[in-house]
Amino acid sequence: MESSSHPNSARPGRPPKFYAWEVAIVLALSLGRSAIYAVLNLAERLTREPLGEQSATVQSSQSRHEAFDFTYQLLDNLFALAPVALVLYLFFLHGGNPFRRWGLDFRRPGRDWVLGVGLFVLIGAGTLVIYGIGRASGATVELIPADVGEHWWTTPMLLLTALRHSLLEEIIMVAYLFDRARRIWPALQVSTVRPPLSHRGLWVLVLVSAVLRGAYHLYQGFGPGVGNFLMGVIFGWLYLRYGRVMPLLIAHFLLDVVGFLAFPLLVAAVGIS
Repeated sequence: MESSSHPNSARPGRPPKFYAWEVAIVLALSLGRSAIYAVLNLAERLTREPLGEQSATVQSSQSRHEAFDFTYQLLDNLFALAPVALVLYLFFLHGGNPFRRWGLDFRRPGRDWVLGVGLFVLIGAGTLVIYGIGRASGATVELIPADVGEHWWTTPMLLLTALRHSLLEEIIMVAYLFDRARRIWPALQVSTVRPPLSHRGLWVLVLVSAVLRGAYHLYQGFGPGVGNFLMGVIFGWLYLRYGRVMPLLIAHFLLDVVGFLAFPLLVAAVGIS
């Protein structure tokens, strides 16, 4: 693996304060804002009836009129990808190639798909277990991944939504955030192809990213928050280990596709109420 493609091969650039403000702005426009709203949503839910008696919908119809619903859904997906376009643009602006640096390409399709599918199976099974425990304990709301009218475009739109979620979360929360953290915190600028994962700073970075990932899922209850935190730890470790974001995108996309299209069947099959 070329050292230039690994997430730890950061080059000197602008002062750390510049990148700190950049990260703050990007997060305020995207998943950082989502985390704040999710925490507030959970706090509000706790003032109502028990969490186990509530529900949360990830993707809902936005109009009774089919044409307007389609338009709203499409625009939501496109505008939600604007922060991804922004971080790619910023990376190019500062003299780098994010596709090659972050492993956001198709140079290693075989290994990417093997890792991606393996992660999908591991995280998917763990998600069902944690969701079941959360529902049984009353710490997780009933999750409704999609409540969208049945139209010819429903499945393609849900696939686009799954792609949007995977791109937004893995590019910003892992590839972009890890790169910028090394520029803000010089101690993380490890030059080896495979960084020493005993490096305390790298684990702080992984945990911070995982905490934020868990936080913006808290509107679904404590179970999904914990589950996504663990997912963030695994994804962060693998990114540091292999230096490619593509396996994470594949796994996340498959998880959301199954969630949107088959989640009720899965929870019924394993006996989750």
